[in-house]
Amino acid sequence: MREKTVYMFPGQGAQSVGMRAKLGDMTGEQRGLFATADRILGFPLTSLIDQGPEEELTRTSNTQPALLAMEIAFSRALHSLGYRADIVMGHSLGEYAALVDAGVIDFEEALRLVRHRGELMEKAVVTTPGKMAAVIGAERARLEDILQMCSGDGIIEITNFNSPVQVVLSGEVAPIDKAIALIHQERVGKALELRVSTPFHSSLMKPVADAFQRYLADIDFKKPQVEFIDNVTGLHEKDPERIKEKLVLQLSHPVQWEKSVNTALQSGATTWIECGPGTILVGLVKRIDPEKTLLSGEKLIHGATK
Repeated sequence: MREKTVYMFPGQGAQSVGMRAKLGDMTGEQRGLFATADRILGFPLTSLIDQGPEEELTRTSNTQPALLAMEIAFSRALHSLGYRADIVMGHSLGEYAALVDAGVIDFEEALRLVRHRGELMEKAVVTTPGKMAAVIGAERARLEDILQMCSGDGIIEITNFNSPVQVVLSGEVAPIDKAIALIHQERVGKALELRVSTPFHSSLMKPVADAFQRYLADIDFKKPQVEFIDNVTGLHEKDPERIKEKLVLQLSHPVQWEKSVNTALQSGATTWIECGPGTILVGLVKRIDPEKTLLSGEKLIHGATK
């Protein structure tokens, strides 16, 4: 089987004020991406990325296009260094950058999509506030028992299967708070509340998914030019209409990251490059298969610009 390179695109949580510095010496093409984002969105996203304030950058409707622009700028930089992806996959929001890199949608269309997606999510918080928490080192059966104990207080679900030792909980505030307390009390693992106010990927997001489906209906998707692995099934998908359907499902269904990684491994993946700021996904893949070559896009770019 031929050895393959994977581009991994991170989701929300990878953002930070000043993160364009992670791109090193930008080319005219990269600067043009940010200029395009400012034009399409109708406000200076680039200034927000460079200068903040942080509370504005971390607004979901701003974070999503900001990270999309960053991740495509990373992929263009890696292309200029001679790297090419045989497989692309993204974690939650990162799927949109993966689809741009695979030629399924163009950058401008993806900007509009993620901006609208973020706006729908922000509106959902008003009527459906919630929380998310990462759980590390918990035996799955014991964690399921705790979730059952908390379910009487409201909706609580596992919504990210990130690695054999990490999952993410999402749901209403009361059951998430109770679960965090019980996980520590029962010494089941370590629970860490995430800095979000929206229960991403839970069934509470079904109204957002319905509205987003209507928005997606008339947008043209093309067949991926490289292998694409989706979040919802963790399997290869090449049909444009099925990709659209899965982007809708992704909003209210769990992210199957561990399964996605295993699918790529079975397809011959040997080199994994995090195509965006940080090394969150490199860390997750390391938990699944530490023997593979795991590379930070940021380090590759800065190594080339020193």
